[in-house]
Amino acid sequence: MSAADSPVKAVLFDRDGTLVHDVPHNGDPDLVRPVDGAREAVALLRAHGIRVGVVTNQSGVARGLISDGDVRRVNRRIDDLIGPFDVWAVCPHGPDDGCHCRKPQPGLILWAAGRVCAAPADCVVIGDIGADTEAAERAGARGILVPNDRTRPQESAAAAHVAPDLLTAVRALLTGPPTGRILANERPIEAAYGPGPASTGPRTAADDDGRPGPAQTPSATAPGRGVFRPGDATHRDGGASRGSVVGGRRGRSS
Repeated sequence: MSAADSPVKAVLFDRDGTLVHDVPHNGDPDLVRPVDGAREAVALLRAHGIRVGVVTNQSGVARGLISDGDVRRVNRRIDDLIGPFDVWAVCPHGPDDGCHCRKPQPGLILWAAGRVCAAPADCVVIGDIGADTEAAERAGARGILVPNDRTRPQESAAAAHVAPDLLTAVRALLTGPPTGRILANERPIEAAYGPGPASTGPRTAADDDGRPGPAQTPSATAPGRGVFRPGDATHRDGGASRGSVVGGRRGRSS
C-alpha cells in the first residue's frame, strides 16, 4: 500500500522521549540513543510511502543552554541513526515567548505538514506528552500518545489514541488513520513488513520540553543563542532538501 492509497500521508514524531531517550537540553550528538523500535518504525513508514518528519520544542536555545548549531548537530545524528526524515521542524522559543510554534500550539505541525505537501488532516503526530497530542488536535491532525515514565496519568487518560510503544503506534497506521483508543499489535510482524525479515538496526537522542522541566544553569561552554529561521538547518540528501528549522523572532526568554 502506498501513501496515495491511505488517508495517512505523513507521520510527524516528537523527538525527545519519543524517538530518542530524553536528555534535557542535549547539545551532544554522542548522547543520542534511539528508543527501542524507532529505526524499525521509521523504516516501516518509508517502505509504505508515508512521509516522516520531526516536530520538537527546544527551549534550551532561548534559555542559552544550547545553540541552534547544537540542535542541528543532534538532529543530524538522529537522522543518521534513525532517518532520514523528510522534514525537521524546531521551536527554539521559551514557554513565555508567545510564539505560535511551541507545542501545544499548532505551528510546528502546520509548517511541517506544508513542507511534505500533506493536509493536516492527513497527518498523524506521535508523542509522549499531552502537548504533542494537543498540538495535533489544534492543527487538525490526529495524535497518538506513546507514554513513558514522564507522561502524566491525566495525559494518557485524555489522549484519543494510546499505544504501548512506537512500533505498535506505527503499525496501527499502515491501513489508515488510527481507530480505537488503545492501539495494539494485532498482526504478526511479518504481516506488517511484508516478505522478508523485519528491519533491524543499531539501538544505540533529546529535548522535547512541552512542559517545564527542572531549572538548569547554562553551561560555561555553551555557545551563544541564535534565532532559527526557515532553512537555517537544511540538510541535503542526493540533492533533495529534506530538513529545516522553524522559528521566528523571539521574545523574552524564560
